[in-house]
Formats: sequence, structure tokens, C-alpha cells
Amino acid sequence: MRDGSGPYPSLDDTTHADQGNKPLLRFLTCGSVDDGKSTLIGRLLYDTKSLFDDELSTLRKENTQYGTTGNDIDLALLLDGLDAEREQGITIDVAYRFFSTPKRAFIVADAPGHEEYTRNMVTGASTAELAIVLIDGRHGVQQQTKRHSFIASVLGISHLVLAVNKMDLLLYEQDAYEKIVTDYMAFAEGLGFKSVTPIPISARYAANITTKSKETPWYDGPSLLDHLETVSIDRDGSKKPFRFPVQWVNRPDLNFRGFSGQVASGSVSVGDAVTVAKSGQQTTVRRIVTYNGDQTTAVEGQAVTLVLNDEVEVARGNLLVSPRERPNVADQFQAHIIWFSHDQLIPGRPYILRTETDSTSATITALKYSIDVNTCAHQPAKTLSVNEIGVCNLSTQDSICFDSYAENRTTGNFILIDRFSNATVGAGLIVHSLHRAQNVHWQALTINKAARAEQKGQRPVVLWFTGLSGSGKSTIANLVEKLLHAKGKHTFLLDGDNVRHGLNRDLGFTAEDRVENIRRIAEVAKLMTDAGLIVLVSFISPFRSERQMARELMPEGEFIEVFVDTPLEECMRRDPKGLYKKAVAGQVPNFTGITSPYEAPENPDIHLHTVGHDPLELALRVESSLTQR
Repeated sequence: MRDGSGPYPSLDDTTHADQGNKPLLRFLTCGSVDDGKSTLIGRLLYDTKSLFDDELSTLRKENTQYGTTGNDIDLALLLDGLDAEREQGITIDVAYRFFSTPKRAFIVADAPGHEEYTRNMVTGASTAELAIVLIDGRHGVQQQTKRHSFIASVLGISHLVLAVNKMDLLLYEQDAYEKIVTDYMAFAEGLGFKSVTPIPISARYAANITTKSKETPWYDGPSLLDHLETVSIDRDGSKKPFRFPVQWVNRPDLNFRGFSGQVASGSVSVGDAVTVAKSGQQTTVRRIVTYNGDQTTAVEGQAVTLVLNDEVEVARGNLLVSPRERPNVADQFQAHIIWFSHDQLIPGRPYILRTETDSTSATITALKYSIDVNTCAHQPAKTLSVNEIGVCNLSTQDSICFDSYAENRTTGNFILIDRFSNATVGAGLIVHSLHRAQNVHWQALTINKAARAEQKGQRPVVLWFTGLSGSGKSTIANLVEKLLHAKGKHTFLLDGDNVRHGLNRDLGFTAEDRVENIRRIAEVAKLMTDAGLIVLVSFISPFRSERQMARELMPEGEFIEVFVDTPLEECMRRDPKGLYKKAVAGQVPNFTGITSPYEAPENPDIHLHTVGHDPLELALRVESSLTQR
């Protein structure tokens, strides 16, 4: 109960109201498993009297069942909120807690120490202004220490506290502490933090947490809480350019049309000129509407609805910005990518890119290099694996509005989503736009696609034959082309084997090379349909994602997926090129169906079962289907 009884004061609504007027510091705790992050946060909450009486009562009860510190209260239980986590003795999610002192209010995020939960650490760090990196004094600087420090640096955290924990187990030895500090400082020197403050602590016994400890007379720095209360945070968003991501077009009736969202940076007042980022249209602000009524000015962090003086076209995903300091609007840019998925990042594969309010298809056009988080060295790479970090060039299907992440965290970040599983596979921090995005423009052509098609008396289309090696794709595709040619149709056949002798001779058969192989062919097929041709494409094209990418390059109805469905056993029996025999013997690596997967179409436009059917019969079926279409 929050009745204020007992030795520990309760927090009432008045206390929370008082805290609202204090400066706020958001910080993150991170480090390796069992470094004591949850215990540290629990100690801060306990010693600053930021717990309700019922929380304390529950903590004491649970301490008898889950506690790991004997008769002492296990403060880590305040953060380890799930029974499954407690039973395993680990924390697996980001826990946020609020506490306050007379000088400052705090929101703290506890990030998991496991490498596989790097995404959680990224989530916690994305809004933090300071990071506390914990090190178990017995173990020194670990790989996860370096990983979390590097990610904190990449995510724009300016200030870092190096908290060397469990000093009680080292008998508070100065030499052991200083060796860890020396090792860490050598690593962190090039990470670009504005300040790194080392502090020797014992979270369990409160040494140097809220007050200076007598156990470390050789330490002349501040306690952790003193530092958190006094560290200078450069946070004056009102001085940054005005950015307002439109989240919702608010039109409840014919008399009201406003644009709702949260001010990402800067400020705006009634009467100010604003520009629609994507179109460049300019207007002025007529009203600033909030839940509590109209106001004259809105600043960073405020959720408002802007009513404009002109009927400009603004949709979700666009930005209203300062006319004098406009963001980038481009479809190509460079970014740091932090990869979350166990499926590798593959350049050329399409993903869904989602910003604060916008969403579009995107591909990694180039993986410049990966970064070794232990040494910060740049390494050549063709893919990124789970929890790896790299610098990539990206291309989006539609232009997006953005700033560099260094200039604006809100408008400079994005996530990548798998198109089929809808899982978040990566996080991106934009470095800068690419000059090529500004130098390359569409050239209007005098003779268009419709004119070329009309001249040939046909409708352009892509017949995309997919199936295992030996399924009969090329045989059927060749027969279809003969049938169409006999009818006077203008066609061209792109066959996997033939194309690899020229256009794609530089590509191998790894997953990333297969993706690039299909990307190039899809672009060539698109150009050929622009010429008014009927294009037949015969490629294994084993991945659904790339076939979907090829489909989306074409107008609706212009891509016809033909699944040449032949069981693997039958393909191996036929084995016209002797490749299956070599693949089984280990002589052909990355062979589809044997050592590399084939993702069969789920809903092909034409499904051909070849067993028991003559190739000409199947070709006639394709030709008939095309005629009907």
C-alpha cells in the first residue's frame, strides 16, 4: 500500500508532479552477463527512495524464493521481472525504470548482456544520452564490453561511465582497478565519446554508488549518482532545424484538416513558414492544436496537430520542415547497419525500409565493409551475420526524407524488415546521401513503351520460368518461344547458362551472388519489356524474395511466374549435365537442392507438373494461357 507507513517513504502523485519540472537524463546500462547491471539499477532505485511500499513488500517476499545474496535483499529482482528469466538467472529484455533526486530526474534502460540480444541494446541506446558500461572487476574488459561500447558510440551517445563493479571481490585493490581502466581507455580512445568517466563500485554493497566509499580512499572522483546529477548534456533541440514527421492526416470532417505528429527537432510557431520536404511546396502555420487547446509554439518532443494556411499535399511519411534548412530527399544513401537476423544480410536482396513514419522497398547496393568491434578495424565483407555491424550503400524504391543520424537521431534512423516473415532484421543509422542520387535523373524518351508495343502488335510481358536444375525450364521456354515466333510475336529468351557467359560471368553461386544474378536479369528483362518485347526468363532463381523483387519491377500483370515443378529425385535421375552427381560428391558447392535451398513458389501464375507430361504439351499450355491473358 502507498500509505507512507513504515521506515520507507511512499511516492504520491504530488511527488511525481514535482519530478516533472526537473531536467531529465536518459541513460543506459550495458555490459556482459552477470556484470551486475540489474543490481546497480536496483541499488539506485533503493538508495534514492524511488520505490513504492508495495514494491518493497513484493521484493522482500520474492527475495526468499529467488534471491541470490543470502540474507541481503537481492536488488536485481527489481529488474528481472519475468519468472522464466529468474529461473534461468538471466535478464533477456530491456527494462525501463524511472527515479529522481532533488537535482535531476532519470529514465534508465537495462540492456541484456547476451550478444544475441544486441537488438535490445540498440533499442535502449537509441534515446540515451549517457551509457554506463559495467565491467566485472574479476574478468576485466570482455568482448561484450567492447561491442556495447562501440554500439553506444555509433548510436550517438556522448558520455560514458566505466563502472568497474564487484570491487568488494577484489578487496578494493587499486592496481586491479587501474589496469582495467588502462585497458579500456586504450580501446575507447577512437570511439569519439565526449567524456569517459571511470568509477570503482560495488553495487551490492553500495560502494561509490550514491556516496563516496571509505573502502576506496585512493579514488578521488565522484560517486556514480553525483556524476549522473552533474554531467553536462548537450540537449537543446530547439536550436536544431525544424523537423515534423507527419504520422497522420487528421480530417474528422470537411471543416478541419490537420497534420498530426511529434516535433522531432527545432520549434514552430503560428505564422511560421514551413516546407513540405518531398514536394518543396511552401505554406505557413495557421494553428497549433493540442489535446489541451491551441498554443502558439511547439517544441521538440511535443505531440501536436498543425493546421496550415494552404491546401498543400502532405501524406504520412512526409516531413514539414524549415524552408531555410531542409533535409535530404533522396533514394540512395550510406548507413551503418547493425544486423539482427540469423539469416545473413545479402546485397541486392530487397527489404522493407521503415523510417519514423515512412515505408518503402530498399536494397543494399553495396556492402562497403564490416567493422570488427574488438579493434574497430574495417574489414572486407560480402555479407553481415547476426550482430555484425557494417557500412552499406542503400537504394530505395521511392525517395525518403532524412538527415544524417549525427545531426538528428529521429530523422536519421531506420529499420529493415524481412518481406516475408515481417521480422525486423536490422537497424540503420544514416551517414550521408550519395552524390549519385543527385547526379542521376530520369531521361524522358521520345518513343515510349506503349508506342513500341503497338508497333509490334503485342503486349509486353515477362514469362519467368523457375525450377530446379534439370526440371525442364529451358526446354519448355524454348518451345514456348518457337510457338510465339511462329505467330509473329517479337520475343527474347534469357537463359541462365547463356547469361553467365557474358553479363554475369563475374558471379559465382553463393547466396549473395545468386541474388545479384537475379537482380541483373530482372533489370534487363524490364528494359526489354520497355522495348515492347515478350521476354522469356529461364533461371533456377531459388529465392522467393528475388522473384518477388523481379515481379515488383514490372507493372501489374506484366510478370508471369511459371513454376516448372519437377521432384528433386526426378531431376537427379535426369541429371543432363552431370551436376547432381558432382554435387553429391562434394565437387560442386552451393548447388541448389543439395547444399543450397530452393524456395518453391507458393502461388505461381502457371504451375507445370512435368512428370508424366510431354514438354510440348506443357509449352502449349503456357502459350494458351498467355493468349488468354
